[in-house]
Amino acid sequence: MTTNFKSLLQVLDFFKEEKTCIDYLAQQRWGATPSCPHCGNVSAYTTNRGYKCKAKECGKKFTVITGTTFENTKISLRLWFAAMYLCTAHKKGISSLQLSRDLNITQKTAWFLLHRIREMLAINNSEPLTGTVEVDETYVGGKKINKHKSVRAKLKDGTGYVNKTPIVAMLQRDGNIVTVVSPIANGETIKPFIYKHVAPGSTVITDGFGAYKGLDKTYTHEVVNHHQNEYVSEKGFHTNTIEGFWSQLKRGIIGIYHQVSPKHLHRYAHEFGYKYNTRKQLDTFRFSETVKLCNKKRLTYAQLIK
Repeated sequence: MTTNFKSLLQVLDFFKEEKTCIDYLAQQRWGATPSCPHCGNVSAYTTNRGYKCKAKECGKKFTVITGTTFENTKISLRLWFAAMYLCTAHKKGISSLQLSRDLNITQKTAWFLLHRIREMLAINNSEPLTGTVEVDETYVGGKKINKHKSVRAKLKDGTGYVNKTPIVAMLQRDGNIVTVVSPIANGETIKPFIYKHVAPGSTVITDGFGAYKGLDKTYTHEVVNHHQNEYVSEKGFHTNTIEGFWSQLKRGIIGIYHQVSPKHLHRYAHEFGYKYNTRKQLDTFRFSETVKLCNKKRLTYAQLIK
């Protein structure tokens, strides 16, 4: 089943009926042969409500949405697909208020939908980044002076980084990016992320932040001293590529979402990281690839607000 959507109207025109959505999801998830989500067996009976596993030790019934983000959903797959298209096609994202107006659903439902879609977009790189890799951190959170008096009383005094949440990112030149929300920005928390996601022997470019000291034991470590107004080193190294990613993330938070809590920040980072990694792909390809990511990515409302 091939699709070539160029607008939301084409998405809604194609997915007019729920059966079309179910058939499309089945093809994206399994291909030609249904696979039992309980035991992994690729042989199943067709029932009037879905499938039943042929394996004697299993024999469980399942549908196309069992074991996916859509499991137990009360929202039609047609609305799900429309929301997924909008979320992944908009470069700076879409707010829950805007999505609720576009799809004629409540803001609470739209908020829950978007977070479940972001959970699907979590970057799970099986292969480490190689070659030339830029590493940087940024801080998300409003200025203390702009917060309510009751909130300011509970916050610490300090520089602009205090009371903000750090995000660490590793970006391979002409490749993918990996983002991690860290509880604090120091060498003990940042370097394990780098060791996990960047292959030894790679060229790692950072700024002069002290947390990156010691990386030269594992990598070719090049430093760009931003505090000395150096943005391209004498050897030609820079972190301008990853700074461009930060600008997209910050523009999305400031312009679209306005305020992001530390509790959910990692999902917003997943969203922008996924769109960066698929930046050279058409919207229709990004949509179909997003549908394939639904397996084993369930997020309940209780988990979300816990």
